[in-house]
Amino acid sequence: MNPFPIAWASLRRNRFTAILFLLIVALAVALGIAISAQERALRIGSARAADKFDLIVAAPGSHNDVLFSTVYLDPTAVELLDPAITRLLFDEPEADFVAPIGFGDAIGNDPVVGTVAPFVDHLSGGLAEGRLFETVNEAVVGALSPHAVGDELEVSHGHGGATGTDADTAADAIEAGEAVPGGDGDHPHITIVGRMQPTGTPWDRAIVVPIEYNWVAHGLGTGHLPEDTHIGAPFDPDALPGLPAVVVKPKDVAAAYGLRSAYRTPQSTAFFPAEVLVGLYALLGDATAIMSALTLAAQALVVAAILAGVVAILDLQRQRFAVLRALGASPLFIFATVWIYVAGIVVTGALTGLVLGWGAAAVVSDLLAQSTGVAMRAEIGARELSLVGTLVGLGLVLALVPALIIYRRPVVDALR
Repeated sequence: MNPFPIAWASLRRNRFTAILFLLIVALAVALGIAISAQERALRIGSARAADKFDLIVAAPGSHNDVLFSTVYLDPTAVELLDPAITRLLFDEPEADFVAPIGFGDAIGNDPVVGTVAPFVDHLSGGLAEGRLFETVNEAVVGALSPHAVGDELEVSHGHGGATGTDADTAADAIEAGEAVPGGDGDHPHITIVGRMQPTGTPWDRAIVVPIEYNWVAHGLGTGHLPEDTHIGAPFDPDALPGLPAVVVKPKDVAAAYGLRSAYRTPQSTAFFPAEVLVGLYALLGDATAIMSALTLAAQALVVAAILAGVVAILDLQRQRFAVLRALGASPLFIFATVWIYVAGIVVTGALTGLVLGWGAAAVVSDLLAQSTGVAMRAEIGARELSLVGTLVGLGLVLALVPALIIYRRPVVDALR
């Protein structure tokens, strides 16, 4: 005899309860899948965003703050790098280019970042439209910026409409005898002359200006002699102001490690973005492992609770199974029917949860990408399939419990 039609008939007879149990399993599975897939999407997206930032040199302090300010354009108060260190970097023979980074201004919610044209070309891999900036009042926008080539924009101090000057930065400027950023400077209008290719980073929403614009706007000069009107390197060594960070493109791997070692001094720090991200990923991984374990435990409890409900439902149908036994069905047939009934709910719920979890992770990834600017794509991998497989395996084993209960029940007792 074939147990599948009997199991299917039982599911159809109790379709409301079966669907409810299926949805509970699906939601439990979806939670675990969404957490796992989203964590990996965040890890991969953030790592890709830092790919073009080979080596970052900054003043001694928190690597995390410098990384988030420079790569992810998250406004953070950081110390300024000593101009003497910047002068040494510009003279480095082991560097393909040295890109000063300046920030602190915005247009609406879009950050205005100062740097040099070679770095824009390196980060973008060529422009999608227009050309690189050639004068101090020209700018290039990121791929997702709403501004068009030819637009003339007004810049304001602060990020996202915030104004004022950080107290530490102001104190450092006063001590160095420099202008207070945002204090006495001017913010000339800028004209958009180009658009970058998509980079999958927060720079896709940025307005990138010559570093000289950033300095002039904060009353720090141009980094050149008064009669020199060109932008970019070479800079006048005696006119360089302090910088939040400098991105260095080494000639090769050996040069990268040599520069990293050379600029880890009491006056400066140098690091690869990857080494900072590894530490962050370790913390994220620990949290994810704990959450995954708790989710799996919750899923197991959900399956166990559902099995208890299934046992109660099947107990109400004990007479039907007893009639089947009386009509000649073997105990093994009854066992297989009950096991298929329970396994069908667990497996279908787990597969439904896999799809729901993938969809939830995709939605969360899209929301995070919109808020952070880091491109993310949630995908189902071996870890998620393993999670579903573990739950299905556990469910199939636990499904033996109600099957054994019905299997061992005497026919006479069931007919009463």
